[in-house]
Amino acid sequence: MSKELSVFEEKSIRRYYDAKNESWYFSLVDIVGALTDSVNPTDYLKKMRKRDEDLNSYIGTNCPQVAMSSNGKSRKTLAGNTENVLRLVQAIPSSKAEPFKLWLAKVGHERLKEIQNPGLSIERARENWRKKGRSEKWIQQRMAGQEIRDRLTDFWKSNGVESYNEFAFLTNIIHQEWTDLTINKHKELKGLKSQNLRDHMSETELIFSSLAEMAANFISEKINANGLVQNAKASKKGGAIAKKARVEFETKTGKSVITGDNFLATAKGKKRKKLN
Repeated sequence: MSKELSVFEEKSIRRYYDAKNESWYFSLVDIVGALTDSVNPTDYLKKMRKRDEDLNSYIGTNCPQVAMSSNGKSRKTLAGNTENVLRLVQAIPSSKAEPFKLWLAKVGHERLKEIQNPGLSIERARENWRKKGRSEKWIQQRMAGQEIRDRLTDFWKSNGVESYNEFAFLTNIIHQEWTDLTINKHKELKGLKSQNLRDHMSETELIFSSLAEMAANFISEKINANGLVQNAKASKKGGAIAKKARVEFETKTGKSVITGDNFLATAKGKKRKKLN
């Protein structure tokens, strides 16, 4: 299954694509949150199931527990395919039900097109960033950085790094080495909570983050690192290379690479701080 995140009316909905069955699986809790605006969608879903015995039986029989990422951690959550989700939507008294059904159909249609033409998914990602007000330069750097990141994680997968926690551990080593901040401390600096840190980095931060991961990847490949310990050593060396470059950059330019700026919206709908 491939992990992805989708958005319905600015509400994030976790989803998995099961390539074997050619089917999306969506987080039921996220769907409840999107359709009800409940502050506690987990509790809302529990109460729905308690009130509606047929719905409770249907979910219990048809909806599996699927591991999905939430706040940086992988947890199992109730998930359903399109048919299961439509059954849930029918039980939710919401004016958003019909728009959601159309959105659900659109998501499935887009995925089928992307399987036939992978380039469409790249363009869709670009369009999503444009809608969020990102510049073309930022978008290009963000996507280039993701390619570098994917190459590194592919190496880890093929060389003895298995669990989500191990991936997070190695990522934090690289990040802390080049920034002198843990990922959580960097997020605190930017005022982030559940948001993805990279989505709120400046172009400069993205460049140095990519340099750190590219260096870590090259070093890992050179020494044929295997397992968590060897990859951790390579990750630390890669991060150190980017740190040296960062320090020199800051010394020569007088500008800090690490910033507390982000793309969060204020109450008036404007960005909290502008990132270039």
